[in-house]
Amino acid sequence: MTQTQPTITTNKLGRITAFLYGLVSYIIFFITFLYAIGFLGNILVPKSIDSPSQIPLTQALMINLALLTVFALQHSVMARQSFKNWWTKIIPQPIERSTYVLFSSLALILLFWQWQPMGGIVWNLQNSIGRIILLSLFGFGWLLVLISTFLINHFDLFGLRQVYLYLRGETYIPLKFSTPGLYKIVRHPLYVGWFFAFWMTPTMTIAHLVFAIVTTLYILIAIQLEERDLISIHGEDYETYRRQVPMIIPFLKNQQT
Repeated sequence: MTQTQPTITTNKLGRITAFLYGLVSYIIFFITFLYAIGFLGNILVPKSIDSPSQIPLTQALMINLALLTVFALQHSVMARQSFKNWWTKIIPQPIERSTYVLFSSLALILLFWQWQPMGGIVWNLQNSIGRIILLSLFGFGWLLVLISTFLINHFDLFGLRQVYLYLRGETYIPLKFSTPGLYKIVRHPLYVGWFFAFWMTPTMTIAHLVFAIVTTLYILIAIQLEERDLISIHGEDYETYRRQVPMIIPFLKNQQT
């Protein structure tokens, strides 16, 4: 008994540590998510996408493109199944998703911290009703993102379910393929929400436009990579879904690419 007790204690400690790690990673994500709303909407944050510019336009553009590239590479590479298979030989399987969430949040925090506003106005809607409409659509986009995560299991998506089951000593079983609610209308309602959040603004600056264009292009590429993984995991079920449901524009058929 005295020889086995340390192993049991270490195992319990490891499970508790993994759960706390997942919880902290989620809290960092949620704070980052809230800051992102303020960052893009220029609302109640010390530094936003349209803070006063301080360096020349060309230099600012190069820095911002580099920051967006870092985020895109981290977000895509760590999401690929081949990377996960390699990565979980280094880190425990239960914290794989939490680690992805943490690294994504850190990449965004780096972007917020080092982002270089660029000045310049592309459009500035003065009509009060028009501004209210665009701001409402901006808020709708963020709400759609959040709702979409809960439809497919918010806590699994952000790693909490995995570490909670590990804490309880239960085996993690990946979620079955399903198409709840909005997922019957478009395959990627979460990304549709991002499009609203990125583009719906009454005042579009050069910095905001660069952000919106680059992130939109990234999402369109990321969808192809993500769907390739989903097909390899779910096979014909996802292929059928892909043929029947539009990618991002509701009621538009044959949106496979």
